Amino acid sequence: MQAGPEDIPKERLTGALRRGSVKKNVAAIHVSGKLTLLQRKLSNVLLLNAYDTLISQPKHQIDARTLCLMIGYNSNDVETLRDALRGLAETVAEWDMLDEKGRQEWGVSALLSYAKLRGGICEYAYSPALAEKLHDPKVFALINLNIQRRFSSGHGLALYENCYRFVRTGSTGWWPLETFRRLMGVDGSAYYETFKHLNAKVIKPAVEEVNRTSNIEITPEFAKKGRTVTDIRFRIRENKQLAMFDIDDGEALRASPVYARLQALGVSDRLARQWMAEHGEAEIAAKLDYVSGQAGVKSPVGYLRAALEGGYTPAPTPAPSEEALAVAASRAEEKRRAEAEEAAREAERNERRRRFAAVEAVVSRRNPTQRDADRRMFLGRLLDEFDREDFRRHGWQSSLNARAIFAFWEEMEPGIFDR
Repeated sequence: MQAGPEDIPKERLTGALRRGSVKKNVAAIHVSGKLTLLQRKLSNVLLLNAYDTLISQPKHQIDARTLCLMIGYNSNDVETLRDALRGLAETVAEWDMLDEKGRQEWGVSALLSYAKLRGGICEYAYSPALAEKLHDPKVFALINLNIQRRFSSGHGLALYENCYRFVRTGSTGWWPLETFRRLMGVDGSAYYETFKHLNAKVIKPAVEEVNRTSNIEITPEFAKKGRTVTDIRFRIRENKQLAMFDIDDGEALRASPVYARLQALGVSDRLARQWMAEHGEAEIAAKLDYVSGQAGVKSPVGYLRAALEGGYTPAPTPAPSEEALAVAASRAEEKRRAEAEEAAREAERNERRRRFAAVEAVVSRRNPTQRDADRRMFLGRLLDEFDREDFRRHGWQSSLNARAIFAFWEEMEPGIFDR
């Protein structure tokens, strides 16, 4: 299920997963066009998890809950995870590139040679030939996982992956439309053989999502032979407003009581989120308690910064009085209530994510004609133009229209959310 653009808590991650970005070989990018959005995200996370030992180990493991967290769907939705893994094992990867001696090399392999879930652990492997290509450091693009989580369409994420590796040169170079269709995973579809359909349903929406969502801005250009479009390329530049690699709206962090205490102390939004990510809420809470107990502090923020960056801890204090114990008990109860409220909010967010994932799964199985009809039917039910515009921009992932979307698909596919 697709999550909101919350940052991935680093304390839940280990090893290569703490990097936040994955080296994605050009060959791998070119062959993954037919993947669904969920499968594409899953492929990137699995590659990041395995990258350091791609060559040295024949198989790799990742905690299933961590995997679900990084992709952004309900960790209890095992069937969705199974379907996504099955899709990767059934998808054929093909590469056509020069080897180290300058000779042309063609190869084919399943994206995953196998995958299995057991005891809350996902185990998987790549074929030796594909692992060698995926690990090749000479040509790669950095796929940032926090950016990838913001995408709501497979075409948008596929276009981002294929354009980002050219950001330094400023252009992808010309691609024949046949190549572009393959990169977007729509080759073999008679509907998209017509450029008008390809442009309206794939190119324009994908370009809009890349420009709105990611750290680059792209502009398509077309080459014609007579009146027929034959080739496409994309001009690329950094998105100045979203140029930071760790794009994050901080929803989860801003909901924390520790964040509220930092704000009350005068810590800026960005610095508060940075400290929480680097030091963890428990350490910051302890240092906040210490700073608040010091008299005559002229700059609490500076004092707190020194405590965090200096790594020191306060000296032991005398045993607390009964009054102090009562205050501590009151604070503990207040904290318990806040945690319970946060748990309830998180449960509600998880349920929304699960439902959005169920909608995404159903939509992905419908053909283009059915999808167009579904969108028109749903738009016809929206009376407010603001709601309609939000749906045009975000499609079935429109948070503003979440209730209406869930009701619509419950009517279209009874029991869709009971699975």
